[in-house]
Amino acid sequence: MRQTALIVLMAQIGCFVPARSANIGIVDRIFTRVGASDDLASGQSTFMVEMNEVANILRNATSKSLLILDEIGRGTSTFDGLSIAWAVIEHISNRKLLGAKTLFATHYHELTELEGKMNNVNNYCIAVKECGDDIVFLRKIVKGGADKSYGIQVAKLAGVPDMVIDRAKEIVEQLSDNDITEKVQSIAIDNKGDGKAKKQPKYDEVDLAQMSLFDTVTDEDVLKELTEIEVTTLTPLDALNTLYRLQNKLKNRWNG
Repeated sequence: MRQTALIVLMAQIGCFVPARSANIGIVDRIFTRVGASDDLASGQSTFMVEMNEVANILRNATSKSLLILDEIGRGTSTFDGLSIAWAVIEHISNRKLLGAKTLFATHYHELTELEGKMNNVNNYCIAVKECGDDIVFLRKIVKGGADKSYGIQVAKLAGVPDMVIDRAKEIVEQLSDNDITEKVQSIAIDNKGDGKAKKQPKYDEVDLAQMSLFDTVTDEDVLKELTEIEVTTLTPLDALNTLYRLQNKLKNRWNG
């Protein structure tokens, strides 16, 4: 993705590019949201920095811009993050709202369902060869979307202890039984209107079934945690983060 941005920039200033031939259009600006960084000195977490950058891009990009976006929404809960990523894709792909040329990398493989449901959205993925529990990245881009993630295999390659890897495999098998891909497929996209998603009647039922994964968190658990917090030792930023976390627990519980 970085190479794409660099090649576009090089071509636009008249440099040679590493290709036998290429059709590269003119862009007015290049926007990137890649990598993780924070600004704790001013009270901004990595996710807040990410959202600030996304906001700047969506407010200032034009249909002539090039956008490089990596893992939008991964710094928060699954439901919030997936929803943000989905909404960003809708906004960018809608020519009436933005329509910018964009590379959007994500591990939310549920978003691959958007191809065919939304205009101007096309899936590509990294070719991977599986050898039992091991994988080899072929360093080749192919048409289509990945139907699963390889996070556990990458963790194994990184040297995470086998005991942790084995337990992760057990957990992912249980969670996969409640895959939210079915819920994603039930959402209708209105491409001719304002780009907003419309929920079908059965969506709420599926949503409630998915939220049951988190029903183990009770109001009493939150209250107990709240009473055990040493308020006098918290920094202002810690206090805000703690309040936000407890609030989300209650929201998930009540929404479920």
